Amino acid sequence: MALAAIALTQQANAQTATAKKDTVKKIADQTPFDNMDQSWVNGNDRRDSSVFHIPYFTPEIFVDANVTASGNNPIDHTVVGSTALARNNEMDISALGFGGDFNYDGARGRFMTQLGTRDEVVPRNDYSPYRGQYDLQDAYRYISEAYGGYHFNVWHGINVDGGLFMSYIGLNSYYQVENWDYQASYTSDNTPWFFNGIRTQIFPSNKLKIELWLINGWQSYAMFNSNPGIGGNITWIPNENVKLLTNDYYGQDDAGLLGRHRFHSDNSFLLRYFHRPKLSNGITQMAFSLTGDIGDEQGDGVNGFNDFKTGNATDGYAQYFASAMFYNRIWFAHNKWAWMFGGGVMVNPGRYLVLEPTGQASDLPTPTAIAMANGTVLQTTTQEGIDPFTQNPGDQFSAWDCSTNIAWMPNQSIEFKLELLHRQASVPYFAGSGGVTSPNGYTTDPILTQLANGTLVPASGWTPDLVKAENRIIIAILFRI
Repeated sequence: MALAAIALTQQANAQTATAKKDTVKKIADQTPFDNMDQSWVNGNDRRDSSVFHIPYFTPEIFVDANVTASGNNPIDHTVVGSTALARNNEMDISALGFGGDFNYDGARGRFMTQLGTRDEVVPRNDYSPYRGQYDLQDAYRYISEAYGGYHFNVWHGINVDGGLFMSYIGLNSYYQVENWDYQASYTSDNTPWFFNGIRTQIFPSNKLKIELWLINGWQSYAMFNSNPGIGGNITWIPNENVKLLTNDYYGQDDAGLLGRHRFHSDNSFLLRYFHRPKLSNGITQMAFSLTGDIGDEQGDGVNGFNDFKTGNATDGYAQYFASAMFYNRIWFAHNKWAWMFGGGVMVNPGRYLVLEPTGQASDLPTPTAIAMANGTVLQTTTQEGIDPFTQNPGDQFSAWDCSTNIAWMPNQSIEFKLELLHRQASVPYFAGSGGVTSPNGYTTDPILTQLANGTLVPASGWTPDLVKAENRIIIAILFRI
């Protein structure tokens, strides 16, 4: 009898252990893309785990610092046409971020700060805060992500979040520490980095994600017109070596033009075509990413992919966006070194997605002081640059770029990157030697002079110096823990 009781007890314990194991496995199976190595993916976190073990909260800290130099050597040290870079020939803290993820009994939230030059570079490209009272650029500029929501334990999970979140249109991540390249190609740098609204993430299986967006608009803190933007994402990862995704968007994003509508489709394919992690000092993995975007605007004087015909100009000019970018990366020496090469092209008649040049070449209202030759300093928040880069229907713009870099990654929290870059545009666009700020490169230098009739004209005939090409070298230090 005693032996029988012991046997029954052991059997019961074994059944209990099996039940617990099955429960743990069931919970694990509900983790999206579980047991898939995604650390190689362009635009993805390359860390395999967090060093922090704090209940309900996973902290995150990162620093993005760079030194860059343009062959044009602009007098004001200002970089034009980039959201990653701001200053030439100087050590620049592009981004300092801290925050993390909160989870408790289904409730979830995330926030990340945005400190450094990016809190000046990126918010200025959003025209929507000029609508109405309250300065949303100042209200939101120090936040890159901030949202709260709830996780529903259905299928492999459903998340509903509200707030400010990353878009990932154009494949690249807003955080350079996640990208193969440092200076993004036009496809990424001219499409949204963030959305402000409501996002629903649905994971029907371990290999599929579906997102739905109801947002204020195209990288807009506020709403440009009367209707929100709508869109979504589908990501399919059939195995850990392949990733396919599409992002699609529709909205009204030209301030005051209620009849103009924008459509945009962004599509990427990523393949890791070689993976030998146990090789000692040789090549351990190779992968490429291919992204193609297409979209247009129609209404209120523009006509998508169709230009007006002679005698029928009411149809409007062609106004569309077509772009592609390709990158290949090769890892070696236990994945501690990597070599990347690639580039991209963009065509954007109407320039409606071209990243605004800065300073006195910008056609956005500027908050900077404008010094006059007579010593008067005009403070204004409503005046565009003295020689703005226009974004009118019919204005043409096409461009291409190529780059290569070598990266050293001694561990998952630090990366040193040396990148060479060439960019070319069909019209003057990049900062030339004269810069875009003033004749001597300082905002205090006289820019305007006043004629007897009260007309303001550029002092000494100076205008912003824009050129069609630039060669650039970038050294970046990227820390994340």
